[in-house]
Amino acid sequence: MSVIEWSPASWGALGPQSAGLARSFSVAMPPAPMVRREAAELPPVQRSRTRLWEIATWMHCSIVGTCLTTAELRQVLLKLGLATAETADHEAHKKGVTIAGRHDTAGKLLHKALDTRHRLTINQFTKARTEDEARALWKAALDSGEIPGAYWAVLTHPASERGLIADAFADVHMLSHLVGAANRADIRRLRDLENARMALEEKLARTQAALRDTVAERDATIRDLRTTLMARIATEPEQVDGAEARTLRRLLGEREARLAREAARRASVEQKLVAVRADLQRERESRAAAEARADMAEADLVRITADLAMDDTTGAVQLPRLDGMTILYVGGRPQILAALRGLAARAGAALLEHDGGVEDNDALLASLVPRADVVMFPVDCVSHRAVGVVKRGCQVAGRPYMALRSASSTAFLAGLARLEPAVGSRAGG
Repeated sequence: MSVIEWSPASWGALGPQSAGLARSFSVAMPPAPMVRREAAELPPVQRSRTRLWEIATWMHCSIVGTCLTTAELRQVLLKLGLATAETADHEAHKKGVTIAGRHDTAGKLLHKALDTRHRLTINQFTKARTEDEARALWKAALDSGEIPGAYWAVLTHPASERGLIADAFADVHMLSHLVGAANRADIRRLRDLENARMALEEKLARTQAALRDTVAERDATIRDLRTTLMARIATEPEQVDGAEARTLRRLLGEREARLAREAARRASVEQKLVAVRADLQRERESRAAAEARADMAEADLVRITADLAMDDTTGAVQLPRLDGMTILYVGGRPQILAALRGLAARAGAALLEHDGGVEDNDALLASLVPRADVVMFPVDCVSHRAVGVVKRGCQVAGRPYMALRSASSTAFLAGLARLEPAVGSRAGG
């Protein structure tokens, strides 16, 4: 048995660029080997995939944290009796990182969970026969945002060497910083908007109080002037000449001008307050939508892991059986519609399509809804108008609709899996 050992000196053989990487990751990458493989002298295409416990222990934290959700990791730990439903997320993560380096039942179960979770992506990477081809697939995954499965696939790929593994680790490491920075920026912006709203409300309250005092003072002054004028006219009509009348009109005019200025100032403050409240509401809705999409994504991925497992004999996805069902898919990306039609056909369902209002009109969409047994639409790639037409049409026709977390084949597969129980109950009835 021969074992590949990587030492710090081996960085120099990888060229100046790799040497720079070594300096950049001097803290995160200790001199321990990244991967220990048996039969390393064989060509890359003949190697087996790297096992979890064969990967350097300092990389296990990024693998467990990136490639498994907290719920999936907790399921593994519950099977092993290492956690309970009340175990904190951080404690579960530490236990997962610990068992990742063990070549025993726990390590094998965790490795199997990762393989099951990312089976589709692993199959895609199987087509890569060289390190350059594996690197190209990793770059494509970075561009599309499909990081977890690609990270696990590239770390365990037979053709992956230290340079590719280091680059993948660096990319995931920096993405974690970017995600954290984006979340902090959103939180700061929301806090700033809250503070601005409170400041404007306080300023508006002060302005309204000053305006009320000004109006009350003006009304009292007008009443006094009118009373004085009427008294003078009644008692000394011959002494009320044009000069006094002009003086009174000037005083009244000054009061009216001051009142107009205060009213304009109040209107300006109220407009600013309305704008800030609208910005704050949009930020809250955006944050709520992002949290809802994250929750939906986690639920869909867990459901795919449980229900769309790979067939060990054929290597094909076990699709649900939806024989006789008609699905209307609204919105989405045109370049993947052919793939969605193929998935629906393999599940035994017919797929109707509408682009969500880009070219196809709303009247056509309304006519398609009654023809379908269920309507699906991806929330990140459909117009608000089209969603409104779908919801109203489904309510009238008595059809269910399903909001998918994204316009991807993975989300579509998760939607098909949720439809299978409905087909079974319909057939049983």
